[in-house]
Amino acid sequence: VQLQAFGGGLVQAGGSLRLSCAASGRTFSSVAVGWFRQAPGKEREFVSYINWGGGSSTYYAPSVKGRFTISRDNARNTVSLQMNSLKPEDTAVYYCAASGFEYRLASPNPREYAYWGQGTLVTVSS
Repeated sequence: VQLQAFGGGLVQAGGSLRLSCAASGRTFSSVAVGWFRQAPGKEREFVSYINWGGGSSTYYAPSVKGRFTISRDNARNTVSLQMNSLKPEDTAVYYCAASGFEYRLASPNPREYAYWGQGTLVTVSS
């Protein structure tokens, strides 16, 4: 699976951005997809995941719950992350990742993901 994340940019605090992750190379609907982020000088952290299939099963890190929404469009092989009410502490490089196992439930553990996109930078100014 090849993943490409895009949609990052510079936004003021309180603003919104929509990230997208485009996949190619294999059946996408049968794998879980996660978003992670890494701020300067910090470790990569979990943001959100969406399970395989129709995408009704999702999970969010407490720091973004209620502000971010993950969704998937299997027909277009994409997963999106709508980010609202952005805060300066959301500033990071955001990565999408796909599980290496079909029909395996998603996890917040980055080691559960075999395929990673190149990352897209989100900068939130105060």
